[in-house]
Amino acid sequence: MRVNVHVNGEPMVADDVWEGESLLYVLRERLGLPGAKNACEQGECGSCTVYLDGITVCACLVAAGQAEGREVVTVEGLSEGRARRRGGAHDRNPRPDPDVDGGAGPRLDGLDEVQRCFVEAGAVQCGFCTPGLVVQAHSLIASTSRVPEDAEIREALAGNLCRCTGYEKILDAVRLAAARVHARAAAEDARTVPGGADD
Repeated sequence: MRVNVHVNGEPMVADDVWEGESLLYVLRERLGLPGAKNACEQGECGSCTVYLDGITVCACLVAAGQAEGREVVTVEGLSEGRARRRGGAHDRNPRPDPDVDGGAGPRLDGLDEVQRCFVEAGAVQCGFCTPGLVVQAHSLIASTSRVPEDAEIREALAGNLCRCTGYEKILDAVRLAAARVHARAAAEDARTVPGGADD
């Protein structure tokens, strides 16, 4: 069967999909988007978390045919402008530039704030769980207008397993990203409100 799906803001087509194929398999093997990881194939680890029509799901539990005509955003799509861009060539290698910027580490330009904060806070270990954690953290931050409490972060990330860390760096990254995202939003609101910075 053929599956037509919008992935990261662009229409894509996967051909010769069999009925039992998961969305995860289609994303990784047919569309060349390896960000979502294949770990448990049972929806237990969260490594394959993606947005499906704006809601986070484990892509391993979604039949590829269920994605027909729907909107999928992967960890690759969180990079600045990627999920919003329409048309043009699709860069299937969205990783940050491996060049070192002045000896300070990898260049982080173009990454979403959550991705950037995971790197800055040292929350990335082996990297296998990172894409799912980033997408789930992104969803949490987008759903609140403040920095979430630790209990809220832990609950939101409860379905995402990491074997490498004690989760403290992950919590640090989520708090840092939420603080930056909400501070930026507050600054933008202040500029657009009558009597604000733009008046």
